[in-house]
Amino acid sequence: MTKRLSRRDVLKTAAVAAPMIVSAKALGLDGPSANEKVIVGLIGLGGRCRGLSQHCLLVPEMRVVAACDIFRPRVDTFLQTAGKDQNWKGYTDFHEMMEKENLDAVMVETTTHARAWVACQAMAAGMDAYIEKPMCLTIGEGREMVNLARKFKRVTQVGTQQRSIPLNNWASDLVKNGAIGKIKTVLAPNFVGPVKWPGAEPQETPGGGSDGWWDLWTNQAEMRPYHANLQYGWASWWAYDGGGRCFGVTGWGTHSYDQIQRGLGTDETGPIEVLLEEAATDQDCGKFDPRKPTDDETGARYYNMTKNVIGPRAKMRMKYANGTELRLHLDGDWGPGLGCVFVGENGKIEINRDKISGNPKDLLQGDDNPGALKVPENVPHLENWVQCIKSRERANADIEYGQRSSSLCYLVNIAREVGQVGKTLKWDPEAERFTNCDEGNKLLNRPRREGYELPA
Repeated sequence: MTKRLSRRDVLKTAAVAAPMIVSAKALGLDGPSANEKVIVGLIGLGGRCRGLSQHCLLVPEMRVVAACDIFRPRVDTFLQTAGKDQNWKGYTDFHEMMEKENLDAVMVETTTHARAWVACQAMAAGMDAYIEKPMCLTIGEGREMVNLARKFKRVTQVGTQQRSIPLNNWASDLVKNGAIGKIKTVLAPNFVGPVKWPGAEPQETPGGGSDGWWDLWTNQAEMRPYHANLQYGWASWWAYDGGGRCFGVTGWGTHSYDQIQRGLGTDETGPIEVLLEEAATDQDCGKFDPRKPTDDETGARYYNMTKNVIGPRAKMRMKYANGTELRLHLDGDWGPGLGCVFVGENGKIEINRDKISGNPKDLLQGDDNPGALKVPENVPHLENWVQCIKSRERANADIEYGQRSSSLCYLVNIAREVGQVGKTLKWDPEAERFTNCDEGNKLLNRPRREGYELPA
């Protein structure tokens, strides 16, 4: 009996013996060998997954075999478009997909509010996981995800793909290794936050989904009547994300803040102080003056994407234990929308997605500068994940690193929600709690609806 067949048989046996599917890998059998392809299933078939699925085809060591979404019309459309000629199987129940397809890993591209629930069940069932960013809806939920991944020894990759772009890592290492001296200040954008659902006249729930699909879609959040602006506009609403749109706190901010963490070498910690400088108000994300960007502006190609993005914003500051100050002040029409500017004693380095600038300019002229990518930006990230699944090493964007960059996003949202302008909130990055703000601590978790608790 081949290893592939033995793993399948063990999985089937475990599925009968326990209410949760448990894969052979979770029971101690080997995962894919160095010469085997990593067998992957996709969960959550929105626009992000459609793009990623095409980049999966460029990774020879990976083989996608199935795709799942609770809304059947989306499954059918996905298989006819992104999955055309790929012979992928379609499912509306990811448990069934994991049981039948003998997967090594899953890619979790669901809505943010369902992401932890799906990812944790998959990891507990023995799946390694690629988890879209932000990986969680709250800081407390993210910590549970990290603990579970460690318990079940899962290889995780959070979707902050800049961690696998050679130019970004090269410039980050310059910063971390003292090329511009001690870092005094980091400049990053003042991102747009989520808004509260105002309510709307209920709409008829569209047919075609799996049984109870709207309940499943709602997941941990408060049950509301169906409305298309919830199903398709979820990234804007507080109940389902932390500002998931263009130039949003979790939409773009996760990338920017992860770049900060990478450059400062604070991958497994965070700031110790959070300061709200002004009350959050609805604002456009930039002035959009008619001007020609300079060569030093790494974010010029993104400026047009941020036009007419309006929502709650407020300038903020954070401070790290070594005294480095993070200023969240920049607009969407200047500077590194997906990155940040490190200002040191001897110069500055601006890092954006696969583009950098510096002052003095010769900082970036080293012979070891890897230059820009020659493949799509997701491919190195997927390759790194697959390689780590085989080696069982930590991936570039391990779940702990994702927790820390996501936490920065939620610290922004919590401080704005609490609204204590001018008061320094003390944050303990080890305990992941405020030491002087009980109101803020109440927002570190949210009540979960019965049936959508995370596995222990």
